[in-house]
Amino acid sequence: MRFAEVDAVTLDAFGTLVGLADPVPALQEALRERGVERRPEAVAEAFAAEGAYYRPRSLEGRDEESLARLRRECVAVFLESLGAGLAPEDFVDTYIEVLRFELLPGVVEELRNLRRRGLPLAVVANWDSALPDHLIGLGLRGLPVFTSAAVGAAKPDPEPFLRALRSLGVRPERALHIGDDEVDELGARAAGMRFAWAPLSNALRAAA
Repeated sequence: MRFAEVDAVTLDAFGTLVGLADPVPALQEALRERGVERRPEAVAEAFAAEGAYYRPRSLEGRDEESLARLRRECVAVFLESLGAGLAPEDFVDTYIEVLRFELLPGVVEELRNLRRRGLPLAVVANWDSALPDHLIGLGLRGLPVFTSAAVGAAKPDPEPFLRALRSLGVRPERALHIGDDEVDELGARAAGMRFAWAPLSNALRAAA
């Protein structure tokens, strides 16, 4: 695959554009302040359990009300996994504040390279309705965002990809999706798109 064969690029979010700073130390401290002492390994395991609960349900966080409900449910999973005995509604704000997303190395430069080539870009991600604000907060403005929550379908369903391509006005066979998960590859190929694995720099170097 070469750039001459591509009219648009869609990008996964987590693991491709952004990562997450280790939340375990801050969660451990927040629990300690509430009288709950847990080892880092236990906190990490509970956080993984919460993530496993969230991922197939990201599309449920469609608006402010449903997102708040989804967050309470996720925090309940985290606390139950720890046996913490805390009320989810009393910990949810702290939990969300602890999650610090950050741009992955090289992302800003590679996005500039894509824009210099005149390629329309869009984000296609299994994420709730908060993703656009996260990206803006990280300085990624002007990117159309198609989340599982907005579309009502999650990757590997091809619909999020097709929705993005319709918005960009590009045929699937002339579009490339870059992602870091099997659902990215399966969904992109189901939509008729080309696919490349993250990290972004590697995928774009191969297409140069």
